[in-house]
Amino acid sequence: MTTNKEKILIYNDRKKCIEEEVVFGDAFVRFLYQNPIGALVTPLIAGNHLISKAYGLLKASASSTRQIDPFCKKFGLNMDEFEKVTYENFNDFFIRRFKDGARPFNQDAKILPAPCEARYTFYSKSHKKLRLFVKGASLCPREVLGDEVSQAFEGGPVAVARLAPVDYHRFHFPDDGTVEKQYPIHGKLNSVNPLASFRMRNIFCENERRVSILDTRNFGKIAYVEVGALCVGRIVQTHTSKNFTRGDEKGYFLFGGSTVILFGTPGSWSWRKEFLSQNAEGREVLIQLGRPLSE
Repeated sequence: MTTNKEKILIYNDRKKCIEEEVVFGDAFVRFLYQNPIGALVTPLIAGNHLISKAYGLLKASASSTRQIDPFCKKFGLNMDEFEKVTYENFNDFFIRRFKDGARPFNQDAKILPAPCEARYTFYSKSHKKLRLFVKGASLCPREVLGDEVSQAFEGGPVAVARLAPVDYHRFHFPDDGTVEKQYPIHGKLNSVNPLASFRMRNIFCENERRVSILDTRNFGKIAYVEVGALCVGRIVQTHTSKNFTRGDEKGYFLFGGSTVILFGTPGSWSWRKEFLSQNAEGREVLIQLGRPLSE
């Protein structure tokens, strides 16, 4: 069990330094997952769709705009990077868009760019015994994708990208290509907050997922999985065409911490050694949208 002094350290790719993550809802999550009384309440809250929807309604209310300025100050958000608009509620702010050019996508055909702005964990090869970890939660590829689909990606690279509430919550296509098929996987909703993950197991199968199989120009087949967490409940797909180009918006998450998982086929690309080294030392890597993931 973690203590109240537990720190979450991440590696910032842009700044090339290690820093401590400021966790949204820190005190409340610690109560739910680290306090004996909170432990009794957690099973009643975790996975409760009514609570998730009620929380979503609060974030969609006009009064929720009062939370925007304190949120920006606490997490040091640079709002100059985003489009200048008037937000009608916190959810509207949460799905804010970057200004054109604020996050250019790497255009090298041999390089896989980051499809979302998040904290990444990389795995060189997928296999049946692999456990995908997000701060203590684990799941095997078969449980993420299903038996039939997971076999096609066995031996290929995998990345788990955790989006914290402070992050840009739109996700994008990493290459040109076509959507081969999409399917949802429904389940309980639970937090992807790293403090919560220390106490919860099989966090992905407790969440709602949407799987897309992409046929890309430069990297072959990619399995692109979106995971919605507690207080989100909705994964919104904004791209309706079968065809897409590198950097096109694919969709967004409503309020809460969420996750994107990428699976590649064997030999399709290799993750940057710098990132694998940071992961080996127990740190996720904070990577901006569009920056290189592979080498």
